[in-house]
Amino acid sequence: MLKPLLIFLFFFFSTAPQLSYSLQAPYVLRISCGARSDVHTRPTNTQWSKDFAYTGGVFANATQPSFITPPLNTLRHFPLSEGPENCYNIDKVPSGHYSVRIFFGLVAEPGFDNEPLFDVSVEGTLIYSLPSGWSNHDDERAFVEALVYLTNGTATLCFHSTGHGDPAILSIEILQVDDRAYNLGLNSGQGTILKTGKRLSCGAEQPRFDVDYSGDLWGGDRFWNSISTFGRHSDRVIFTKDSIKQASQAPNFYPETLYQTAIVSTDNQPDLAYTLDVEPTRNYSIWFHFAEIDPLIIQAGQRIFDIVINGDIALANVDIVNMTGDISRALVLNTTVAVDGRNLAITFHPQRGSHAIVSAIEIFEVITAESKTDIDEVRALQTLKTALGLPLRFGWNGDPCVPPQHPWSGADCKFDKNSSKWVIDGLVLDNQGLRGFLPNDMSRLQNIQSINLSGNSIHGAIPSSLGTVTSIEKLDLSYNFFNGSIPETLGQLTSLQTLNLNSNSLSGRVPSALGGRLLHRASFNFTDNSGLCGIPGLPTCGPHLSTGAVVGIGLGAFAAILLLITFLTCWWKRRQNILRAQRIATREAPYAKARTHFSRDVQLVRHHAHENTRTAVENGPSLLS
Repeated sequence: MLKPLLIFLFFFFSTAPQLSYSLQAPYVLRISCGARSDVHTRPTNTQWSKDFAYTGGVFANATQPSFITPPLNTLRHFPLSEGPENCYNIDKVPSGHYSVRIFFGLVAEPGFDNEPLFDVSVEGTLIYSLPSGWSNHDDERAFVEALVYLTNGTATLCFHSTGHGDPAILSIEILQVDDRAYNLGLNSGQGTILKTGKRLSCGAEQPRFDVDYSGDLWGGDRFWNSISTFGRHSDRVIFTKDSIKQASQAPNFYPETLYQTAIVSTDNQPDLAYTLDVEPTRNYSIWFHFAEIDPLIIQAGQRIFDIVINGDIALANVDIVNMTGDISRALVLNTTVAVDGRNLAITFHPQRGSHAIVSAIEIFEVITAESKTDIDEVRALQTLKTALGLPLRFGWNGDPCVPPQHPWSGADCKFDKNSSKWVIDGLVLDNQGLRGFLPNDMSRLQNIQSINLSGNSIHGAIPSSLGTVTSIEKLDLSYNFFNGSIPETLGQLTSLQTLNLNSNSLSGRVPSALGGRLLHRASFNFTDNSGLCGIPGLPTCGPHLSTGAVVGIGLGAFAAILLLITFLTCWWKRRQNILRAQRIATREAPYAKARTHFSRDVQLVRHHAHENTRTAVENGPSLLS
């Protein structure tokens, strides 16, 4: 019972990585640049997503420069007028290890004969500069590919114009691979990018992608160029249809077909030698693939060879059968070397027995990933870009400081060793026709030493939050339209040596703390602000009121105004009542007059009767006689 159990456990653990990956699919995003709808390409029916809401630029018809290029009909190109830098910002990318591949294209426009030459960066790290003549070579120069870790849920791919043609991008592929893929040991991980230099399938009849080999999706769909000889036809191709054991294994998942062909040296030239042009003073990681498929080799010790790189033995005494324990079993060896010159020369040198053999070779340039700019400072510049309505010609896409060869126009950067991040050291945006206002987010630029925004049309108040950026040594806001008072907080800038606020519309008293700085050889300019006062060279300010007094006066004025409004309201209502009474009296006047006349007539009749009676009494005797 024990032996079958051990066999089962060995089988289970040896296949566990494959089983775990078979339960899920890797993240895959393929973008057909410039496409307005999803596209499927033959012969594999590969799906390419439409190009929507990732970046700026211009749609155009495409011309494929290479047979390797996917058969897509559109591209996106970036005129220099839209800025020196344009980026694809792709969201919702799960954190992990990815193969990122970018295919270049040519704009199909009459008279377009200016081959675009530009730089490509991934996550702020420069990975490729297109060489002159790239579009005339039908090989891997039509694309760039790199293995990179994406950790913040996004992927940022930028194309930096070098002044020779507009960057033109045909397609982008972001393909998830195993997190342990192409592990270089202690020095690998999230701080390392592997840029593909060459992949050779030795003895293959034609170039193929992993998908053409029916490879595992976790392999990243690598492109393998075919090679049938290393030169002078002093070697030969061998192949087999036998199954290759341990081929498509985690974490790299190489296709089995890769090991079913090989190049073998001959008696005429026992060494197999291959030379590749590379960039000098770089490190290169080289991966060698072997499988003993020669029917003449059946046991260990029959084929032993050294692998020599640039004259030095990198791997000694390679015995495939001995190292794998069997024939027709895959073997992958890796080494990393530093190259000073421009050539990487690889030689397979037999030691004893039969000739050298190799199934495939992969060569990667090892690139140290750039540290990024402090996220708070990036957000501050993004807010400033919006507030000032920065023209397109500035670009300001991607990361402000990396790659260091292409910082944002007008932004000065330095590397902060304490935080291991890039920070903004200065802003030089004078005489750029800028409008808008300065946002409070300027205070996030906690490492900035110099700000020059002079000669623009910026308006509004000077943000009081600038007083918290104690690193500022020079602040030039002259020749703008700033209004309001100078913030008291600017007096907290103890490192400030130059302050130019002249030719604005500022008013009020210059903060006393700033006035005191004039005695410390600071250079301040407040002229041509008609409302400023309080220091030599400016008008004398009126009586200075404390903050409490100003508040008291304000409250008193408010109460007086409220009382006046109340009085006027009462007067108006009383006046309306009087006018209403007069109108009523006017309407009732005829009836009142008639009643008055009647009363008067009655009174006259009564009075006359009374007088007659009184006269008769007085004259009674005489009248009787």
